Amino acid sequence: MATRQWPWIQSSLPFIGMVSAVVALAINMIISKMAMSKGISFYILSVYSNGFATLILFPTAFLFHGSKRPPLSFPVLWRICLLASFGCFAEIGSYAGINYSSPTLSTAMLNLVPAFTYILAIIFRMEEVHLRKLSTISKVFGTLVSISGAFIVTFYKGPAIIGAITSGSSTQLHLPQTQNWVLGGFLLACASFMTASWCILQASILKMYRAEMIVVAFYCCFVTIQSSLVSLIAERDLTAWRIETKIGLIAVFYSAIINIAYRLYVTAWCLWRTGPLFVALFKPLTIVIAVVIGVIFMKDILYLGSLIGALVLIIGFYAVMWGKAKEGELNKGTEASSYEAPLLQENVEEP
Repeated sequence: MATRQWPWIQSSLPFIGMVSAVVALAINMIISKMAMSKGISFYILSVYSNGFATLILFPTAFLFHGSKRPPLSFPVLWRICLLASFGCFAEIGSYAGINYSSPTLSTAMLNLVPAFTYILAIIFRMEEVHLRKLSTISKVFGTLVSISGAFIVTFYKGPAIIGAITSGSSTQLHLPQTQNWVLGGFLLACASFMTASWCILQASILKMYRAEMIVVAFYCCFVTIQSSLVSLIAERDLTAWRIETKIGLIAVFYSAIINIAYRLYVTAWCLWRTGPLFVALFKPLTIVIAVVIGVIFMKDILYLGSLIGALVLIIGFYAVMWGKAKEGELNKGTEASSYEAPLLQENVEEP
């Protein structure tokens, strides 16, 4: 009985892994926003988080893979370095976008990742386009709808619909002066594009080098170096490198252990087994988690523009996912029919 149930459990592991990854990402956005509101620089947060994650991942990776790890070649290393560049700018752009806007807007803009991933997958011939097929039409429609929803979230804020009653006065409905909704949305859109590029590139790296944890360890090392160089140029105040607040330390340790070490390894494992589009399709789930956490625990204000834009984004997301699922069913049917004739022929030839 257990052997019959095992294939079902094994096929569910990528789904469970990606759900846990997006939960970790949503919580990290909330904690990071709390730390940055206390004056922690997002440049420094990126450096310390990736540096601590590197110290965790390197010994763990080499112990985990042991002598079975394949040898690292230069083509793999330079691709990981390029992957780190995508990840570094995506992470800094995401932190900057959260700093200028809110975790709710940040998670809403993550819905762009599946659309960007699909466009890049078409460019690099990882996805086929057949405009006469319903599955392709659904994916193209979902991509365009997702991009439209991102514009709604960025350029239309609207009245507050959650948080207005508990705010006490109308002046509390406005964002702080340090926030810039349009700039934050633009930075988050750029971070989403870099994340999509990251998914495409990492999928190709994992085809060349199957040791996922070692790839993630070298990736974090390269991100630490690159983010340190960016921080030394962008952050001239030396006192910013000191983290004295409790929430700042919590943000660094949580980001390093859970958001980077755990989430990146799980994402790499799922990328190897399912492909980049499957991983990207789970990004919109973070908006539900972040909104619930932000409204209940942080008394965050939910604006009408965010809600409408998020709904449009989710419609586009599920249109892409439905098209992908329909395409998978057609591929399975084709494979089944192609194997039918050889099996019948073998049965006839057997004595």
